[in-house]
Amino acid sequence: MWRKTFGFAAKQDMSGVYLIAGLGNPGRQYESTRHNIGFEVIDYISAQYNIKVNKLKHKALLGEGMLEDIRVLLAKPQTYMNLSGESIREMTQYYKIPPERLIVVYDDISLPTGSVRIREKGSAGGHNGMKSIIYHLHTEEFARLRIGVGAPDGQADGLVDYVLGRFSAAEAPDIIDAVKTAPQALICMMREGVQKAASAYNQKRA
Repeated sequence: MWRKTFGFAAKQDMSGVYLIAGLGNPGRQYESTRHNIGFEVIDYISAQYNIKVNKLKHKALLGEGMLEDIRVLLAKPQTYMNLSGESIREMTQYYKIPPERLIVVYDDISLPTGSVRIREKGSAGGHNGMKSIIYHLHTEEFARLRIGVGAPDGQADGLVDYVLGRFSAAEAPDIIDAVKTAPQALICMMREGVQKAASAYNQKRA
């Protein structure tokens, strides 16, 4: 019943589907933290496009639906950030989704708070979730949408506390704007291509 309703029954029928995976950590204590901005984007898309992301499969919460005219599979890996690749590998293998139809949404401390940056491929850039995905997929050839969360003041040993901390009241408007921008940026990536989307969205915020 569930598989029939949500379209997951025939994995060979997933051709043309994009997998959009937002990274974060499961658990109430991690909600709304900087490291969970990927989850926030998926939750926003879920609400705006009426795509329920509530089926636990492949170590992730999943939902299938349409972003305008584009069929997507939304995912929130439940493995904790550092093991995100385990879940994404299972999904890409099961649904036969090639790297060019995978988009990962995650936080980036190297970007100003609220910045949206699109990239076609590349290294993990020190992000542990991305390191795990690249390790398990054996490729860097997949698109990503990064949302800037700013960098902590002081020494690097405060990094963990920073990314697991919540945004200040002053940061909130910029983050809200970024989350609201993300769906249209993703649609542009899928419809127009990553390079055109990067040209359109990467200069939105200095």
